[in-house]
Amino acid sequence: MCGIVGYVGTREASELLLEALEKLEYRGYDSAGIALICDAGIVIHKTRGRIADLRRIFDEATDDDGCTVGIGHTRWATHGEPSDVNSHPHLSKSKRVAVVHNGIIENYIELRRHLEQHGYTFSTETDSEVVSELIDYCYSGDPVAAVRKAEQQLKGSYALGILFSDFPDQIIALRKDSPLIIGLGEGENFIASDIPAILKHTRNVFRLGERELAVLTAQRVRVLDIFGNRVDHPVDHIDWDAAAAEKGGYPHFMIKEIFEQPEAIRKTLAPRIREDLSIDLGFKRLTDEDLKGIESIKITACGSAYHVGVVAKHFLQKNLRLPVEAVLASEFRYEDPIVDEKTLVIIVSQSGETLDTLYALREAKARGARTVSIVNVLASSIANESEEVLYTWAGPEIAVATTKAYSTQLALIQLFGLHMARIRGNLSEEEVKSQITALQKVPEGVEKLLEDVKSVQYIASLYFNCQDVFFIGRNMDYALSLEASLKLKEISYIHSEAYAAGELKHGTISLIEDGTLVIALCTYRPLLEKMISNIKEVSARGAKVLAVINESDVQTGTVADHIIRIPECADIALPLLTIVPLQLFAYYIASLKGCDIDKPRNLAKSVTVE
Repeated sequence: MCGIVGYVGTREASELLLEALEKLEYRGYDSAGIALICDAGIVIHKTRGRIADLRRIFDEATDDDGCTVGIGHTRWATHGEPSDVNSHPHLSKSKRVAVVHNGIIENYIELRRHLEQHGYTFSTETDSEVVSELIDYCYSGDPVAAVRKAEQQLKGSYALGILFSDFPDQIIALRKDSPLIIGLGEGENFIASDIPAILKHTRNVFRLGERELAVLTAQRVRVLDIFGNRVDHPVDHIDWDAAAAEKGGYPHFMIKEIFEQPEAIRKTLAPRIREDLSIDLGFKRLTDEDLKGIESIKITACGSAYHVGVVAKHFLQKNLRLPVEAVLASEFRYEDPIVDEKTLVIIVSQSGETLDTLYALREAKARGARTVSIVNVLASSIANESEEVLYTWAGPEIAVATTKAYSTQLALIQLFGLHMARIRGNLSEEEVKSQITALQKVPEGVEKLLEDVKSVQYIASLYFNCQDVFFIGRNMDYALSLEASLKLKEISYIHSEAYAAGELKHGTISLIEDGTLVIALCTYRPLLEKMISNIKEVSARGAKVLAVINESDVQTGTVADHIIRIPECADIALPLLTIVPLQLFAYYIASLKGCDIDKPRNLAKSVTVE
């Protein structure tokens, strides 16, 4: 959530920063701004609204020509409503310090009162304005010393980009629990919240470490730890094509990423499956003996990544015969979790920076648990702090509503489960190989589903004006319906809920009335007859039913109003195929409603606050 960019070099900074901010629009925001160091000092332009609104302000400005150092920000409101004044950057009243901030300052009220007692005044409702004034308060000629002194008073999470009018040729960056990368160019350097912002200008980057401070000039980047010691980071060269972060002719990133799923799943699975169908996860710390000694598993994540855990729980528990629990990361650290050295905690996050999930990881480690993270972003905070990391290698995912990240996370956690089942002896070698083969066929099955989207489009055209939609399912189908429901509500703004079908008669069925759309997931074969009974129950009360069924199912179609068929496949592959038409359904509903699909209201791609 929110986006930070910064540039120091020889080129005019304003257009470069505006373009970089546009690349971060997918993260979600409600206002934007830029601070430049010019001949007259620090100049700020900011506004509520989109980058396009900020551009119009720049078109009318005359005081920013030739400025070659600046910072920019897209804000997602937490403290204070979206407004021009609450937007970033924040300039101290002395006009000496400008700050952009991602994260939350938890003790800002206490700091604000202290500064007010020393003559400082505030014009915004934000926690971030405290940072600029606090640094100004601590400043006595040495910017690094001022930032470090101010940091000692801050509680919370922060990624900061800071300008000092007295030092017009540099940017200072600092982070704690919120991501920030450094981009290295020739005669220019960059800061950014995410790689796509600066990929046009450099492919050489590194991630600033926890509580590390960077001083950037056009010619060099100096990184210091909390003790003032110099830190040298290995530089990562980004090898994915910049076009991967562009729409490539698709109307939205979301539909592009839905269609990228077959290749993304291949890239996730193929490097880890050998020709003899053995599995190589590349673990260096967790040995086979360690995994044999595991007595319970907890999967912790947020949002769609949590739904991955709910689906995966069914397969892990069945194949490993261990107690498995999926726990929301935002609840995990507050429920006094029962974990120890015999517990494996699997942490799932696309960005690797989700703050709730990062804190859950730290809680698990503090209690002695073994940890494996599943993330997409190399060298992210969660990846760096986990005992082992499994990268999904899905490429950049820009749409706020995740699709290919969800699919690759699920495929990878299932592969990991098969690896554990093999070494623990829960499954025979023949059973393991059969399920691995089924996973290898998933991309082909997804491609088959994507060959015919017109039937999904047609059903969406019948129901895009619905006020309420209910998803029902049993066992794995219920777990999958949680994600299907989330996809619909987050991009179409239709009220949507997922219910365990067996719970209908315990209250939920009172919500069904004439014309209500119920989407029934009916792929879990052992409970198909019970699902048919549930369909009849809601139909009898006036519901319209869309059933998602296996290709060979000849029963369910006779009781549903519409059906979507899933190609025949092994049980382990079913959720990876079933989710695809439901992603498409959500997309086409939102498209017909004219929603801003890639940037749904109030949502952010990477949630880096609690």
